Amino acid sequence: MFKSKRIIYLGSFILLIFISAAYFLKQKYVVPIIMYHSVTPEANPENRLTVSTAAFRRQMRFLKSFGYNIVPLEEIAALIRDKKKVPAKTIAVTFDDGYIDNYTYAFPVLKEYKIPATIFIIVDEVGRRQNDRLNWSQIEEMQKSGLITFGSHCLGPVPLKEISSAEELKRQIFDSKKILEKKLAKPLNLFSYPGGGFDDRIKRQVIEAGYMAAVTTSPGRKFSDWDIFALKRLRISSTSDNLFVFWIETSGFYTFLKEHRDDD
Repeated sequence: MFKSKRIIYLGSFILLIFISAAYFLKQKYVVPIIMYHSVTPEANPENRLTVSTAAFRRQMRFLKSFGYNIVPLEEIAALIRDKKKVPAKTIAVTFDDGYIDNYTYAFPVLKEYKIPATIFIIVDEVGRRQNDRLNWSQIEEMQKSGLITFGSHCLGPVPLKEISSAEELKRQIFDSKKILEKKLAKPLNLFSYPGGGFDDRIKRQVIEAGYMAAVTTSPGRKFSDWDIFALKRLRISSTSDNLFVFWIETSGFYTFLKEHRDDD
C-alpha cells in the first residue's frame, strides 16, 4: 500500500514537472521567420551571409520533409495582429536586399518545393549596372509565380537610425512604398529595417506609412516577441549548413536561447 502511494506521488510529481516545462516552453516560443541574403553556387567563407545553393536546397527540403507549415510572412503578421493562434511548426522565409542570385539560384528551389517567400527590395539598387541586384523584369516574373511577395527595404541601404533628417527618413519609408506599389501594381504591406535597427521615431513612421508589418533582426529580449512592427527574424548563415543547427534555429525556441546567450 505504502509502495503504491509512493509510485502515485512520484508519478504526479513527474507529471507536474512535465506540465510546468511544457508551459514554460510555450511562453518562450517565437514563430520562426528565417532571413537569407545571398544564395550562390559556392558559399563565400569571407561572407557568412552567403549560403550555397546546395545548402539552401537541403534546408528547403528539410522544411517540406518534416511537415513545417511554410506560409507567407503576411499570414503570420495577420495571425499575430488578430491575436489568433499560430499553427504548430509555422515558419516564413524572407530575403533582404534583392540580390540577383535570389532569382538565379533561390527562386528555382522555391518553385521546386512550392515554398512562398518574401524579398525585401532596396529600391534605388534595382537593376543597377553592377548586375548584382534584381531588375524589374525578374521581380515581375517572381511576383507572377504566386510564391514571391515583395516588401520595402527603403530607397537606399543606409540604416535609418543614422538619418537625422525627418524629411529624409519619411522619404525612405514612404516613397519606397509608393514606388514599389506603382511598379508591382498592388498594395505593398511589408517593411524591413535596413541593418535591422529602429527606434520609436522610425517605427512610428512605418506605421503612419500604412505598412501592415515590419521585420528586424535581433533587437533583443527587451522587445516584445509579438510586435508586428518589430518581428524578430533568424539570420541564416553558413553555420546553418549543418541541418541539426538549422533544426534548432527553426524550432521556435532559438530566439529565446540566443537572446539569453547574448545578454550573458
